[in-house]
This record gives sequence, C-alpha cells and structure tokens, in this order.
Amino acid sequence: MTYQCTTCGQTHDELPDMAFRWPNQYFAVPEGERAARVKGNTDVCAIDGKAFLVRGVILVPIVGTSGHFGIGVWVSQSPVNFKTYLDNYNSTQIGPFFGWLCNSIPFYTPDTWAMKTMVHFQGSNKRPVIELEPADHPLYRDYSQGVTLDRAWSIAHARYPATEAAG
Repeated sequence: MTYQCTTCGQTHDELPDMAFRWPNQYFAVPEGERAARVKGNTDVCAIDGKAFLVRGVILVPIVGTSGHFGIGVWVSQSPVNFKTYLDNYNSTQIGPFFGWLCNSIPFYTPDTWAMKTMVHFQGSNKRPVIELEPADHPLYRDYSQGVTLDRAWSIAHARYPATEAAG
C-alpha cells in the first residue's frame, strides 16, 4: 500500500513492522557476561537457565484496511512450555501458552512490561502470534480496536528515523 506519511512527508510503499532484538532481561546481564549467561538467537532466549523467552509478534490492526502493524516482542515461558516449543518448533499442535510481555515498548505509557499474553504457535518457520490479554492499557486498546495508518506510521517513526522507515 503506497502511503503519503504525515510524519515525514515522504511516500512509502509499505509500513515497516518493528521488533525488539532482545528481551529487557538481556540488558540486565552485564555485557561482559552475556556470552556465558545468555543462550539465544532471533527466536528464543534463555538467561542463566532460569528465564526462558520466545519472540513473537503482536498484530495491531490498521483501521479501515485488512492490514496490520507488527510489533515483534519477547514473551516469557515456563521451562516446560519453552522445551515443548523447542521440541516442536514447526508444529501448530502446541499451545497456546501463557507468558508475560518482556519488552518495554517506549511509545506506550504506562510501561508494557509484564502485560499478560497468550502465545499462539504457527509452525512453518513463522514466529508465534502474541495475543494480549484484556487490560486497561493503551497497547491493549490499539491491539483490540486497531490504529489509524497515521498512528501506525507515528509509531514506526518513533522506532526508526524517517530515512530508515522509508526503506
């Protein structure tokens, strides 16, 4: 969808999704200790063998379209559910599993940290879809009611400078 952005004034071909490379807990580990204490990649993360997280996407509907704005986030998992996911990575026959949102999304107040979620596994090498549990929070409102395309672009520009969001 081509769109004239009211934030930067440029024409864009597609709305970029945004994502967090790591969960908040990753940054609590001193940089020099991360190689020894953090095991992970772009899909899963284990910290000290005590915190287990999966990366998925919150799909925020764009009002008036069939499209959505994706926010890639990390969600905690119990040790049993984490292992089940690792053992059945490409299966749709597991879950959904409860988890806590483990990223503070900077353009939402109050903090999004520890919002309740359900993780829905999609298989086929796709990241899980993160369903937000009902809450009195602006993120949940956006997730459940959708956002305008202007709002989605303002979020994208908050995360990426205009020159990056355009590409």
